[in-house]
Amino acid sequence: MADETVQSFVIGDVEVVRVVEWQVPFLPARDVVPGCGPEVWTDHRDRLAPDHWEPESDRAVVALQTWVLRSAGRTVLVDTGVGDGRERPGNPLFHRQRGDLPGRLARAGVRPQDVDVVVNTHIHGDHVGWNTHDVDGAWLPLFPNARYLLPAADDAHFGPEGGYGGGVRLDDRLIYEDSIAPVHRAGQADRWGGEHRIDEHLTLESAPGHTPGSSLLRVASRGERAAFVGDLLHSPVQILRPDCSSCFCLDPGQAAATRRRVLERAADQGELVVPAHFGGTGVMEVRREDGAFAPVPWRG
Repeated sequence: MADETVQSFVIGDVEVVRVVEWQVPFLPARDVVPGCGPEVWTDHRDRLAPDHWEPESDRAVVALQTWVLRSAGRTVLVDTGVGDGRERPGNPLFHRQRGDLPGRLARAGVRPQDVDVVVNTHIHGDHVGWNTHDVDGAWLPLFPNARYLLPAADDAHFGPEGGYGGGVRLDDRLIYEDSIAPVHRAGQADRWGGEHRIDEHLTLESAPGHTPGSSLLRVASRGERAAFVGDLLHSPVQILRPDCSSCFCLDPGQAAATRRRVLERAADQGELVVPAHFGGTGVMEVRREDGAFAPVPWRG
């Protein structure tokens, strides 16, 4: 495709379209992954720069993106970004941001009414924002014909029954009220836990730690495999050092255990890893080298 913010490839019989809203040097590298010291980044500069780390500023490069999967005759979105005009006083990068995911989706040939399923890998503001849009001052589902698949553990934690995350983060109530509650009111939300099969190629699987309900979407078709892992990984340094969780993880220890399990499967089964925020092509292979894991950029 001519639009550099839209790329496509296939996994067996599943077409994957990557729709990028932005890709930038984000935060200082060791703020994003606090447990990884400077030597991890510098020793692996050739693996990390320039797609995942900007050495000059020592900032991690991240992307904000949505994945479109065309599978078994249906259109599935994985995560929906920050949204447009949201009140996020606790996060200046997302506060009242003006985005255009619908326009970018249109350039990929996807209209809101074409979407059959929306997968929110977890309920953080940069994964659920375009679930809804403003219609005459009211937040309504952007995708009128879609079922929204919400991890039940996250819906409980971040919703009213969990005190909107217990008030730990300033924006959690706002995120739930403008991006999740309207989907429930519209009758379009499906809560799931453990494992949930979408079709013969796509299966959701719990991957807790980053949030209580963090999940991943596994794709298996004609012998090819991939896992859309959400925020289980923010940087390839976490493939090199799986014990290092991001600063955004609510349970870093559980996140590390989940990450190791997923990386072991990826390395053993040749399953591509597709994190929510990786730069470059957005897709990684995982291999074993000298008793550790190694990230290998996938070029399709």
